[in-house]
Amino acid sequence: MSLEATRHPRPLTRLLKGGGGALLLGGAVIATPQALAAEIAIACGSGDAADYCPIAAQQWVEKTGHSVKVVSTPNSATEKLSLYQQLLGSESDDIDVLMVDIVWPGMLDDHLVDLGDYLPSDATDGFFPALVDNNTVDGRLVALPWFTDAGLLYYRKDLLAKHGFEVPETWQELTATAQAIQAAEREAGNDGFWGYSFQGRAYEGLTCNALEWVASHGGGTLVDDDGEVTIDNPRAAAALDLAASWIGSISPEGALNHTEEETRGIFQSGNALFLRNWPYVWSLANGEGSEVTGKVGMAPLPHGPEGESRATLGGWNFAVSRYSEHPELAADLVAFITSREQQKAHAIQMGMNPTIEALYQDEEVLASNPSMGELYATLVGGVPRPATVTGDAYARVSNAFFNRTHQVLSGDLDGTQAVQQLGRELERLGRRGW
Repeated sequence: MSLEATRHPRPLTRLLKGGGGALLLGGAVIATPQALAAEIAIACGSGDAADYCPIAAQQWVEKTGHSVKVVSTPNSATEKLSLYQQLLGSESDDIDVLMVDIVWPGMLDDHLVDLGDYLPSDATDGFFPALVDNNTVDGRLVALPWFTDAGLLYYRKDLLAKHGFEVPETWQELTATAQAIQAAEREAGNDGFWGYSFQGRAYEGLTCNALEWVASHGGGTLVDDDGEVTIDNPRAAAALDLAASWIGSISPEGALNHTEEETRGIFQSGNALFLRNWPYVWSLANGEGSEVTGKVGMAPLPHGPEGESRATLGGWNFAVSRYSEHPELAADLVAFITSREQQKAHAIQMGMNPTIEALYQDEEVLASNPSMGELYATLVGGVPRPATVTGDAYARVSNAFFNRTHQVLSGDLDGTQAVQQLGRELERLGRRGW
């Protein structure tokens, strides 16, 4: 009837099921006493949500009388996915509940139960519709949203005021404002100052950035909901060309190898006017030791001349393994952890962004983090990556997109060449079946 987690002193490379209710995984041993009731194993991960997940699981234990085994998994999303694929591919029943990235439902759906078979028909009421749609594969609800992210524009409100500029609404305005203030700040003595910092390395983060550029120009989302490839169009090409013009101009050459933390470092040290990043940056940029504390504003990302602001959605969800011996109990645990009450506590205690719309108007949530109120419109208009519709092929789709985009940023291709090549490559992938 209890939950206990301890660390194992020796690194382990295999998943082992031990006697006495112990599970050894990746250097951790998580044990629970022998229980009369059922035991549910949940892989919470060891990232942003790991600290609160065991708390919520313990509350479920106290409510139901069952026990929970919390399984630690790798920090790296790539390694976590590989572990899940190994477990699910072997039809292992070692884990009942899995915390899954927003782009995994379509890749793992064959191994996940339809939560609709175990939860009431109103189980998805109140969640952001885009997140429920993302987690619904071929009419099957394979996961419930746990917390979410979306791309945002951070800016130096003191510098905009100093130089007489407004927060940009279009990418063209951002470019012009960044050029002007960058020049003025450098003339004033800050030679290392840049206008715009973004994630330009050839990795999933560039897929997120580039999808925002393309979608906000009215250029579509690579692959539409029907599985049709839509990337080969003039608006998408123009979006990529505009981004390429930033390199060496308002963004450093090093942006071609920057991920989230490098870009945050530039902005937080006072050396960038604008930053594209995720909501987690807000508390860090305004925290103790930051060079820009109290000087930071947050806004929706800009849009193109024929589009509207679009932010790529991120976040994590909970799913139930098809191979669980207790799928009904596992589904109940998922519903409990993703409930409004638990998400509210998660938001207040850990600063994570809820997936239930009403919590963005909750006074206690807003008091704990006023920035969450500003996130609402961004999340409502968020654009999911085409992971559900492309299924197992998503990793190749994303890889093709960020590689072609990186070639444009590097000057090896122009936007038109890139979207033409990308369109042909995705068509070939699609013919094999999404």
